[in-house]
Amino acid sequence: MEPVTTTSYIVLGIALFMLLNSAALAVYAERRVAAFIQNRWGPNRVGPYGLFQPIADVVKLLLKEDVTPARGFKTIHAIAPMIPVFTALMTVAVIPFGDGLYATDINSGVLYILAINSLGVYGITLGGWASNSKYSLLGGLRAAAQMISYELPMGLAVASCILFAGSLSFIDVVNSQEVWWNVIRNPIAAVIFIVTAFAEANRTPFDLPEAEHELVGGYHTEYSSMKFGMFFLAEYMHVVVGSMLITTFFFGGYHLPFAGLWLPEMGVTAKAILDVSVFVLKTVFFAFLFIWVRWTIPRFKYNQVMKLGWKRLLPISIFNFLGLAVIVYFWHHYIA
Repeated sequence: MEPVTTTSYIVLGIALFMLLNSAALAVYAERRVAAFIQNRWGPNRVGPYGLFQPIADVVKLLLKEDVTPARGFKTIHAIAPMIPVFTALMTVAVIPFGDGLYATDINSGVLYILAINSLGVYGITLGGWASNSKYSLLGGLRAAAQMISYELPMGLAVASCILFAGSLSFIDVVNSQEVWWNVIRNPIAAVIFIVTAFAEANRTPFDLPEAEHELVGGYHTEYSSMKFGMFFLAEYMHVVVGSMLITTFFFGGYHLPFAGLWLPEMGVTAKAILDVSVFVLKTVFFAFLFIWVRWTIPRFKYNQVMKLGWKRLLPISIFNFLGLAVIVYFWHHYIA
């Protein structure tokens, strides 16, 4: 693990600030993209082009009454919405945004991300249980079952990246894609990871934990005011974090395609600006993909979600990883 420097603190502070604000931008983008797909205007009253609509939403949530179920577990009911927000914030500590632009580099950064990413569901499950509502409880149980079902293929997809990098460090994973991105070397794992990222973020078509046509509002049925707002914030933060992870694991991180072959030598500042710009543009594209899919594909049935995870993605990810491991072994020992 590298020592924490002043630059690390600066990068971490900027990353946290941008992640918190990216949720508001993602909400605005969701409404704009949804309006475009449905051939309507979207937000256009509060501020120029409706840009102040997210601020109006925050003010509205702050002014709403904070209702806690009389027979619920009040302490856990209040703490639960904070858990997915904190887990989303904790992920940016090890993600590299450019050459040397990261908060810290730990030897097991990939394991850290997988562990932290799986903790967010505890907030949903605890919130559903503490609400003392059958709808909330069913939503929390669905979230837990969905996380277990899709965590395994996600882990195997990430393991394929480790085979190429030969390390659990995020820096090594990104540097191993300087020439060939993992989406080119292993497209099956890339597709599996993207699908599981949707499921982990509880986004359509995997938003069964909050299926309003079955469970009223699912795990946040009994939430209001800023407690509901934190669940709302966490969802979009996990969309942005998921987009960052897709970019980092399979689309070269801050690297441009074959940059070493055509990109000229650049100064430190220019290189940093280019790296961050490339990373942000890739992240924005995948955040747009999350939104696009929501307003294009209908919600799955619960049995379809379970069947896809256990009978399709898990076997495919196992065979894909085993086949790739054999290829990498023979490449290093008999060919290279």
